[in-house]
Amino acid sequence: MSVQFSPTRYQLQSVATQHIFDDTGWLLDAPGEKLPGLIRALYEKKQLELRGKDYGIYTFADWLPVQRMLKGSFAPVTYKSQGLADHLGLTNLYITFSGYWPEKGIEMKTCSFKETEAYSVCARMSGKADKILVVASAGNTARAFARVCSDNNIPLLLSVPEDNLNALWFDEPIKDCVKLIASQRGGDYFDAIHLSNIASTMDQFVAEGGAKNVARRDGMGTTVLSAVTTIGKIPDYYFQAVGSGTGAIAAWEANLRLIEDGRFGSNKMKLMVSQNVPFHPIYNAWKADSRAMLPYDDILARQHVEEIDAKVLSNRKPPYSLIGGLYDAMKDAGGDVLLANNAAAREAALLFKEMEGNDIHPAAAIATATLIQQVNDNQLEKDALIMLNITGGGEERFQQSHELHYLKPSLIFDIDPDENKVKEKLNGLFNHSV
Repeated sequence: MSVQFSPTRYQLQSVATQHIFDDTGWLLDAPGEKLPGLIRALYEKKQLELRGKDYGIYTFADWLPVQRMLKGSFAPVTYKSQGLADHLGLTNLYITFSGYWPEKGIEMKTCSFKETEAYSVCARMSGKADKILVVASAGNTARAFARVCSDNNIPLLLSVPEDNLNALWFDEPIKDCVKLIASQRGGDYFDAIHLSNIASTMDQFVAEGGAKNVARRDGMGTTVLSAVTTIGKIPDYYFQAVGSGTGAIAAWEANLRLIEDGRFGSNKMKLMVSQNVPFHPIYNAWKADSRAMLPYDDILARQHVEEIDAKVLSNRKPPYSLIGGLYDAMKDAGGDVLLANNAAAREAALLFKEMEGNDIHPAAAIATATLIQQVNDNQLEKDALIMLNITGGGEERFQQSHELHYLKPSLIFDIDPDENKVKEKLNGLFNHSV
Protein backbone atom coordinates (compact mmCIF):
# COMPACT_ATOMS: atom_id res chain seq x y z
CA MET A 1 0.00 0.00 0.00
CA SER A 2 1.36 3.42 -0.96
CA VAL A 3 0.98 6.13 1.65
CA GLN A 4 1.08 9.90 1.49
CA PHE A 5 3.67 11.73 3.54
CA SER A 6 4.60 15.37 4.01
CA PRO A 7 7.25 16.94 6.29
CA THR A 8 6.26 17.57 9.90
CA ARG A 9 5.81 21.21 10.89
CA TYR A 10 7.68 22.21 14.04
CA GLN A 11 10.02 24.73 15.64
CA LEU A 12 12.81 24.31 18.18
CA GLN A 13 13.06 25.69 21.71
CA SER A 14 15.93 26.11 24.14
CA VAL A 15 15.07 24.36 27.41
CA ALA A 16 17.40 26.77 29.24
CA THR A 17 15.98 30.10 28.01
CA GLN A 18 12.64 29.04 26.40
CA HIS A 19 13.78 30.88 23.23
CA ILE A 20 11.96 29.56 20.14
CA PHE A 21 13.61 29.40 16.72
CA ASP A 22 13.36 27.65 13.37
CA ASP A 23 15.27 24.47 12.56
CA THR A 24 17.66 25.75 9.90
CA GLY A 25 19.12 22.33 9.20
CA TRP A 26 21.02 20.09 11.57
CA LEU A 27 20.81 22.18 14.74
CA LEU A 28 21.96 20.40 17.91
CA ASP A 29 22.22 23.49 20.14
CA ALA A 30 20.38 26.77 20.58
CA PRO A 31 22.13 29.45 18.46
CA GLY A 32 24.24 31.85 20.51
CA GLU A 33 23.68 30.14 23.86
CA LYS A 34 26.68 29.09 25.94
CA LEU A 35 25.00 27.28 28.83
CA PRO A 36 24.99 23.48 28.30
CA GLY A 37 21.41 22.51 27.64
CA LEU A 38 19.11 20.60 25.31
CA ILE A 39 16.83 21.96 22.64
CA ARG A 40 13.33 20.57 22.20
CA ALA A 41 10.94 20.25 19.27
CA LEU A 42 7.65 22.18 19.46
CA TYR A 43 5.18 20.56 17.09
CA GLU A 44 2.46 22.48 15.27
CA LYS A 45 -0.07 19.74 16.01
CA LYS A 46 -0.72 19.66 19.76
CA GLN A 47 -2.99 16.63 19.56
CA LEU A 48 -1.40 13.46 18.23
CA GLU A 49 -3.16 11.84 15.29
CA LEU A 50 -1.98 8.31 14.46
CA ARG A 51 -1.46 7.66 10.76
CA GLY A 52 -1.81 3.87 10.88
CA LYS A 53 0.31 0.71 10.81
CA ASP A 54 1.30 1.13 7.15
CA TYR A 55 3.44 4.09 8.22
CA GLY A 56 5.56 2.06 10.66
CA ILE A 57 7.15 4.38 13.21
CA TYR A 58 5.90 7.33 11.15
CA THR A 59 2.40 6.66 12.47
CA PHE A 60 3.69 9.10 15.13
CA ALA A 61 5.02 11.59 12.56
CA ASP A 62 3.01 14.47 14.06
CA TRP A 63 5.56 14.40 16.90
CA LEU A 64 8.69 13.46 14.97
CA PRO A 65 10.93 16.16 13.40
CA VAL A 66 11.07 14.39 10.05
CA GLN A 67 11.19 15.54 6.45
CA ARG A 68 10.57 12.20 4.79
CA MET A 69 9.53 8.60 5.37
CA LEU A 70 12.12 5.83 5.11
CA LYS A 71 11.32 2.24 4.27
CA GLY A 72 11.37 -0.69 6.66
CA SER A 73 10.28 0.77 10.01
CA PHE A 74 8.05 -0.64 12.74
CA ALA A 75 6.48 1.20 15.65
CA PRO A 76 6.89 -0.22 19.17
CA VAL A 77 3.93 -2.33 20.32
CA THR A 78 2.22 -2.18 23.71
CA TYR A 79 0.11 -4.91 25.27
CA LYS A 80 -1.31 -5.69 28.70
CA SER A 81 0.75 -8.33 30.46
CA GLN A 82 -0.94 -11.44 31.78
CA GLY A 83 1.83 -13.91 32.62
CA LEU A 84 4.38 -11.63 34.25
CA ALA A 85 1.65 -9.46 35.76
CA ASP A 86 -0.07 -12.45 37.40
CA HIS A 87 3.27 -13.76 38.65
CA LEU A 88 4.02 -10.41 40.30
CA GLY A 89 0.47 -9.76 41.46
CA LEU A 90 0.11 -6.62 39.34
CA THR A 91 -3.25 -5.74 37.75
CA ASN A 92 -2.16 -2.98 35.36
CA LEU A 93 1.24 -3.92 33.96
CA TYR A 94 1.70 -2.94 30.32
CA ILE A 95 4.71 -4.01 28.28
CA THR A 96 5.99 -1.82 25.46
CA PHE A 97 8.09 -4.04 23.23
CA SER A 98 10.62 -3.11 20.57
CA GLY A 99 12.25 -5.98 18.72
CA TYR A 100 11.27 -9.10 16.82
CA TRP A 101 7.93 -10.63 17.73
CA PRO A 102 5.92 -11.41 14.57
CA GLU A 103 2.92 -12.67 16.58
CA LYS A 104 2.63 -9.17 18.08
CA GLY A 105 2.97 -7.51 14.67
CA ILE A 106 6.51 -6.20 15.09
CA GLU A 107 9.58 -7.31 13.11
CA MET A 108 12.44 -4.92 13.87
CA LYS A 109 15.36 -6.54 12.06
CA THR A 110 17.89 -5.32 14.61
CA CYS A 111 15.67 -6.42 17.53
CA SER A 112 16.21 -3.13 19.39
CA PHE A 113 14.35 0.11 20.09
CA LYS A 114 17.41 1.88 18.70
CA GLU A 115 15.60 1.55 15.37
CA THR A 116 13.19 4.20 16.64
CA GLU A 117 16.15 6.59 16.87
CA ALA A 118 17.66 5.69 13.52
CA TYR A 119 14.44 5.98 11.52
CA SER A 120 13.73 9.36 13.10
CA VAL A 121 17.25 10.83 12.87
CA CYS A 122 17.80 9.72 9.28
CA ALA A 123 14.37 11.01 8.24
CA ARG A 124 15.27 14.39 9.75
CA MET A 125 17.91 14.56 6.99
CA SER A 126 16.54 15.86 3.73
CA GLY A 127 18.16 13.22 1.54
CA LYS A 128 20.20 15.91 -0.18
CA ALA A 129 22.88 16.17 2.54
CA ASP A 130 26.45 16.49 1.33
CA LYS A 131 28.01 15.21 4.55
CA ILE A 132 28.52 11.76 6.07
CA LEU A 133 26.64 11.05 9.30
CA VAL A 134 28.83 10.01 12.26
CA VAL A 135 27.41 7.78 15.02
CA ALA A 136 29.20 6.42 18.08
CA SER A 137 27.70 3.39 19.77
CA ALA A 138 28.22 0.62 22.29
CA GLY A 139 26.49 -1.77 19.87
CA ASN A 140 22.71 -1.68 19.40
CA THR A 141 22.58 1.89 18.10
CA ALA A 142 25.28 1.08 15.55
CA ARG A 143 23.36 -1.97 14.36
CA ALA A 144 20.19 0.07 13.95
CA PHE A 145 21.83 2.95 12.10
CA ALA A 146 23.80 0.57 9.88
CA ARG A 147 20.63 -1.28 8.88
CA VAL A 148 18.57 1.88 8.24
CA CYS A 149 21.36 3.69 6.38
CA SER A 150 22.22 0.65 4.28
CA ASP A 151 18.59 0.04 3.32
CA ASN A 152 18.09 3.72 2.43
CA ASN A 153 21.53 4.46 0.86
CA ILE A 154 22.58 7.04 3.48
CA PRO A 155 26.37 7.51 3.97
CA LEU A 156 27.34 6.62 7.57
CA LEU A 157 30.50 6.36 9.66
CA LEU A 158 30.12 4.18 12.77
CA SER A 159 32.49 4.17 15.75
CA VAL A 160 32.21 1.19 18.13
CA PRO A 161 34.50 -0.38 20.77
CA GLU A 162 36.27 -3.43 19.33
CA ASP A 163 35.05 -5.49 22.29
CA ASN A 164 31.45 -4.86 21.16
CA LEU A 165 31.76 -5.80 17.48
CA ASN A 166 29.81 -9.02 18.03
CA ALA A 167 26.73 -6.75 18.27
CA LEU A 168 27.07 -5.83 14.60
CA TRP A 169 25.20 -8.78 13.10
CA PHE A 170 22.70 -8.47 10.25
CA ASP A 171 20.41 -10.69 8.22
CA GLU A 172 21.98 -9.47 5.00
CA PRO A 173 25.28 -7.74 4.11
CA ILE A 174 25.57 -4.02 4.79
CA LYS A 175 26.17 -1.77 1.76
CA ASP A 176 29.42 0.15 1.19
CA CYS A 177 27.77 3.46 2.10
CA VAL A 178 28.26 2.35 5.73
CA LYS A 179 31.82 2.22 7.16
CA LEU A 180 32.91 1.06 10.61
CA ILE A 181 35.86 2.14 12.76
CA ALA A 182 36.69 0.81 16.23
CA SER A 183 38.62 1.64 19.38
CA GLN A 184 40.91 -1.28 20.20
CA ARG A 185 40.19 -4.02 22.75
CA GLY A 186 40.03 -2.76 26.31
CA GLY A 187 38.35 0.47 25.23
CA ASP A 188 34.73 1.33 25.93
CA TYR A 189 31.88 3.47 24.61
CA PHE A 190 33.59 6.67 25.75
CA ASP A 191 36.63 5.78 23.60
CA ALA A 192 34.35 5.21 20.62
CA ILE A 193 32.76 8.62 21.25
CA HIS A 194 36.25 10.19 21.30
CA LEU A 195 36.96 8.76 17.83
CA SER A 196 33.63 9.99 16.50
CA ASN A 197 34.31 13.45 17.90
CA ILE A 198 37.59 13.60 15.96
CA ALA A 199 35.81 12.59 12.76
CA SER A 200 33.10 15.18 13.33
CA THR A 201 35.66 18.01 13.18
CA MET A 202 36.39 17.11 9.53
CA ASP A 203 34.52 18.86 6.72
CA GLN A 204 33.11 15.71 5.14
CA PHE A 205 31.45 14.45 8.35
CA VAL A 206 28.61 15.66 10.58
CA ALA A 207 27.91 14.46 14.11
CA GLU A 208 24.60 12.72 14.69
CA GLY A 209 24.55 14.47 18.04
CA GLY A 210 23.31 11.78 20.45
CA ALA A 211 20.97 13.14 23.12
CA LYS A 212 21.26 16.64 21.64
CA ASN A 213 19.50 15.53 18.47
CA VAL A 214 15.76 16.16 18.89
CA ALA A 215 15.06 13.45 16.33
CA ARG A 216 16.87 10.84 18.42
CA ARG A 217 14.96 11.68 21.58
CA ASP A 218 11.58 11.99 19.91
CA GLY A 219 12.17 8.71 18.08
CA MET A 220 12.80 7.02 21.43
CA GLY A 221 9.74 8.77 22.83
CA THR A 222 7.53 6.74 20.48
CA THR A 223 7.68 3.95 23.08
CA VAL A 224 5.65 6.17 25.41
CA LEU A 225 3.37 7.30 22.56
CA SER A 226 2.71 3.63 21.80
CA ALA A 227 1.90 2.91 25.45
CA VAL A 228 -0.36 5.87 26.06
CA THR A 229 -2.32 5.63 22.81
CA THR A 230 -2.84 1.90 23.48
CA ILE A 231 -3.78 2.23 27.17
CA GLY A 232 -5.65 5.52 26.81
CA LYS A 233 -3.94 6.99 29.90
CA ILE A 234 -0.51 8.18 30.97
CA PRO A 235 1.08 5.48 33.20
CA ASP A 236 1.98 6.04 36.85
CA TYR A 237 5.41 4.42 36.53
CA TYR A 238 7.91 4.04 33.69
CA PHE A 239 10.60 1.34 33.98
CA GLN A 240 13.67 1.35 31.71
CA ALA A 241 17.36 0.52 31.97
CA VAL A 242 19.65 3.43 31.06
CA GLY A 243 23.21 3.97 29.91
CA SER A 244 22.94 7.58 28.82
CA GLY A 245 19.44 8.20 30.15
CA THR A 246 18.38 9.63 26.78
CA GLY A 247 15.43 7.25 26.60
CA ALA A 248 14.17 8.43 29.98
CA ILE A 249 14.56 12.09 28.94
CA ALA A 250 12.59 11.23 25.79
CA ALA A 251 9.89 9.54 27.88
CA TRP A 252 9.55 12.65 30.07
CA GLU A 253 9.32 14.94 27.04
CA ALA A 254 6.70 12.70 25.42
CA ASN A 255 4.81 12.75 28.73
CA LEU A 256 4.77 16.57 28.71
CA ARG A 257 3.39 16.61 25.15
CA LEU A 258 0.70 14.10 26.10
CA ILE A 259 -0.36 16.30 29.03
CA GLU A 260 -0.65 19.23 26.60
CA ASP A 261 -2.64 17.01 24.23
CA GLY A 262 -5.27 16.89 26.97
CA ARG A 263 -6.87 13.49 26.27
CA PHE A 264 -4.71 11.17 28.39
CA GLY A 265 -4.46 12.73 31.85
CA SER A 266 -2.24 15.29 33.50
CA ASN A 267 0.11 13.16 35.60
CA LYS A 268 3.84 12.69 35.15
CA MET A 269 5.14 9.13 35.10
CA LYS A 270 7.67 8.36 37.81
CA LEU A 271 10.90 7.54 35.97
CA MET A 272 12.19 4.26 37.42
CA VAL A 273 15.51 3.93 35.62
CA SER A 274 18.08 1.24 36.25
CA GLN A 275 21.75 0.40 35.83
CA ASN A 276 23.81 -2.79 35.76
CA VAL A 277 26.02 -3.40 38.83
CA PRO A 278 28.94 -2.64 39.09
CA PHE A 279 28.69 0.11 36.42
CA HIS A 280 26.34 2.76 37.80
CA PRO A 281 27.60 6.37 37.54
CA ILE A 282 24.07 7.76 37.14
CA TYR A 283 22.96 5.95 40.29
CA ASN A 284 25.94 7.37 42.20
CA ALA A 285 25.19 10.95 41.16
CA TRP A 286 21.44 10.64 41.79
CA LYS A 287 21.87 9.13 45.24
CA ALA A 288 24.28 11.94 46.13
CA ASP A 289 21.65 14.44 44.88
CA SER A 290 24.36 15.83 42.65
CA ARG A 291 23.59 17.53 39.34
CA ALA A 292 27.23 16.98 38.39
CA MET A 293 28.44 13.48 37.61
CA LEU A 294 30.85 12.22 40.25
CA PRO A 295 34.51 11.40 39.44
CA TYR A 296 34.98 7.94 37.92
CA ASP A 297 38.47 6.61 37.35
CA ASP A 298 38.97 5.63 33.69
CA ILE A 299 40.64 2.31 34.45
CA LEU A 300 38.02 1.33 37.02
CA ALA A 301 35.21 2.34 34.69
CA ARG A 302 36.56 0.19 31.86
CA GLN A 303 36.94 -2.71 34.30
CA HIS A 304 33.33 -2.32 35.40
CA VAL A 305 32.15 -2.24 31.79
CA GLU A 306 33.89 -5.57 31.18
CA GLU A 307 31.95 -7.08 34.09
CA ILE A 308 28.40 -6.09 33.09
CA ASP A 309 26.16 -8.18 30.82
CA ALA A 310 24.30 -5.13 29.49
CA LYS A 311 27.20 -3.55 27.57
CA VAL A 312 24.86 -0.98 26.02
CA LEU A 313 24.44 0.62 29.46
CA SER A 314 28.07 1.72 29.60
CA ASN A 315 28.04 5.48 29.00
CA ARG A 316 30.51 7.27 31.28
CA LYS A 317 29.51 10.75 30.09
CA PRO A 318 25.70 10.71 29.98
CA PRO A 319 23.49 13.77 29.34
CA TYR A 320 22.67 13.92 33.02
CA SER A 321 23.82 17.34 34.22
CA LEU A 322 22.94 19.66 31.36
CA ILE A 323 19.71 21.71 31.41
CA GLY A 324 16.85 19.51 30.26
CA GLY A 325 18.91 16.37 30.89
CA LEU A 326 18.21 13.33 33.04
CA TYR A 327 18.71 15.11 36.38
CA ASP A 328 16.06 17.71 35.46
CA ALA A 329 13.74 15.06 34.02
CA MET A 330 13.79 13.04 37.23
CA LYS A 331 13.52 16.07 39.50
CA ASP A 332 10.42 17.14 37.59
CA ALA A 333 8.74 13.77 37.09
CA GLY A 334 9.86 11.96 40.23
CA GLY A 335 11.19 8.43 40.37
CA ASP A 336 14.44 6.74 41.30
CA VAL A 337 17.59 5.13 39.97
CA LEU A 338 17.65 1.40 40.71
CA LEU A 339 20.31 -1.31 40.45
CA ALA A 340 20.38 -4.93 39.37
CA ASN A 341 23.33 -7.30 38.99
CA ASN A 342 23.98 -9.79 36.19
CA ALA A 343 22.50 -12.71 38.10
CA ALA A 344 19.21 -10.91 38.83
CA ALA A 345 18.96 -9.80 35.20
CA ARG A 346 19.53 -13.32 33.89
CA GLU A 347 16.81 -14.64 36.20
CA ALA A 348 14.47 -11.85 35.05
CA ALA A 349 15.14 -12.69 31.40
CA LEU A 350 14.29 -16.35 32.00
CA LEU A 351 11.13 -15.35 33.85
CA PHE A 352 10.06 -12.99 31.05
CA LYS A 353 10.57 -15.71 28.44
CA GLU A 354 8.59 -18.20 30.52
CA MET A 355 5.76 -15.81 31.38
CA GLU A 356 5.51 -13.69 28.22
CA GLY A 357 6.96 -15.95 25.53
CA ASN A 358 9.95 -14.12 24.08
CA ASP A 359 13.62 -13.56 24.82
CA ILE A 360 14.81 -10.08 25.83
CA HIS A 361 18.10 -8.15 25.69
CA PRO A 362 20.29 -7.84 28.81
CA ALA A 363 19.39 -4.15 29.22
CA ALA A 364 15.67 -4.95 29.14
CA ALA A 365 16.37 -7.72 31.64
CA ILE A 366 17.95 -5.15 34.01
CA ALA A 367 14.74 -3.09 33.84
CA THR A 368 12.62 -6.20 34.43
CA ALA A 369 14.80 -7.24 37.37
CA THR A 370 14.33 -3.88 39.07
CA LEU A 371 10.56 -4.06 38.54
CA ILE A 372 10.58 -7.46 40.26
CA GLN A 373 12.69 -6.02 43.10
CA GLN A 374 10.32 -3.10 43.58
CA VAL A 375 7.35 -5.47 43.79
CA ASN A 376 9.15 -7.77 46.22
CA ASP A 377 10.07 -4.78 48.39
CA ASN A 378 6.43 -3.59 48.37
CA GLN A 379 7.38 -0.31 46.72
CA LEU A 380 4.60 -0.42 44.09
CA GLU A 381 0.84 -0.37 44.46
CA LYS A 382 -0.61 -3.61 43.04
CA ASP A 383 -3.08 -1.66 40.90
CA ALA A 384 -0.60 0.99 39.72
CA LEU A 385 -0.54 1.63 35.97
CA ILE A 386 2.99 0.52 35.04
CA MET A 387 4.82 0.74 31.70
CA LEU A 388 7.76 -1.64 31.34
CA ASN A 389 9.87 -0.54 28.38
CA ILE A 390 11.38 -3.69 26.87
CA THR A 391 13.99 -1.98 24.72
CA GLY A 392 15.10 -5.06 22.82
CA GLY A 393 14.01 -8.64 22.35
CA GLY A 394 13.42 -11.53 20.02
CA GLU A 395 17.10 -11.65 19.08
CA GLU A 396 17.54 -15.36 19.80
CA ARG A 397 14.62 -16.42 17.64
CA PHE A 398 15.57 -13.95 14.89
CA GLN A 399 19.13 -15.25 14.74
CA GLN A 400 17.98 -18.86 14.72
CA SER A 401 15.85 -18.25 11.64
CA HIS A 402 18.27 -16.05 9.67
CA GLU A 403 21.77 -16.42 8.28
CA LEU A 404 23.93 -13.77 9.95
CA HIS A 405 26.45 -11.38 8.39
CA TYR A 406 28.86 -9.31 10.49
CA LEU A 407 30.09 -5.82 9.68
CA LYS A 408 33.88 -5.68 9.95
CA PRO A 409 35.81 -2.52 10.90
CA SER A 410 37.75 -0.74 8.17
CA LEU A 411 40.09 0.79 10.77
CA ILE A 412 40.97 0.03 14.40
CA PHE A 413 42.56 2.79 16.49
CA ASP A 414 44.46 2.92 19.77
CA ILE A 415 42.49 3.86 22.88
CA ASP A 416 44.36 7.18 22.99
CA PRO A 417 44.99 7.82 19.28
CA ASP A 418 46.92 10.62 17.63
CA GLU A 419 44.25 12.97 16.30
CA ASN A 420 46.09 13.85 13.10
CA LYS A 421 46.68 10.20 12.25
CA VAL A 422 43.02 9.44 12.78
CA LYS A 423 42.04 12.23 10.39
CA GLU A 424 44.61 11.12 7.85
CA LYS A 425 43.23 7.58 7.79
CA LEU A 426 39.61 8.71 7.74
CA ASN A 427 40.26 10.97 4.75
CA GLY A 428 40.44 8.10 2.32
CA LEU A 429 37.76 5.91 3.85
CA PHE A 430 34.85 7.17 1.73
CA ASN A 431 36.12 7.32 -1.80
CA HIS A 432 32.75 7.98 -3.38
CA SER A 433 31.17 11.40 -3.37
CA VAL A 434 28.15 11.93 -1.12
